[in-house]
Amino acid sequence: MDKKSAREKLLNYKNELLKLNELASESHATVKLDQQSVGRLSRMDALQQQAMANATKARRLADLNRIDHMLTMIENDEYGYCELCGDEIPEKRLEVDPLAIRCVNCAG
Repeated sequence: MDKKSAREKLLNYKNELLKLNELASESHATVKLDQQSVGRLSRMDALQQQAMANATKARRLADLNRIDHMLTMIENDEYGYCELCGDEIPEKRLEVDPLAIRCVNCAG
């Protein structure tokens, strides 16, 4: 995968994640403790949904950090090489997962 298409793919993925974070912002709101309007089970369900939304947000933020790292690697001509053995990561692997930092042998 050439640097230009890899960069474009990573930037598109980054924009998609940022949009998803914006859309999901109300899922992270604090669950109210008003037991009169929300029953105990409904409140527990709301807390669970909030926890799942927070975990999803954490995964998105981790991916955003990885994307920024990959963009830096592209600029430094280090993208597409395994971080452990230094071998070139196959183009097909990078097409499937542009955030791959290890070759198939080292990833296993």
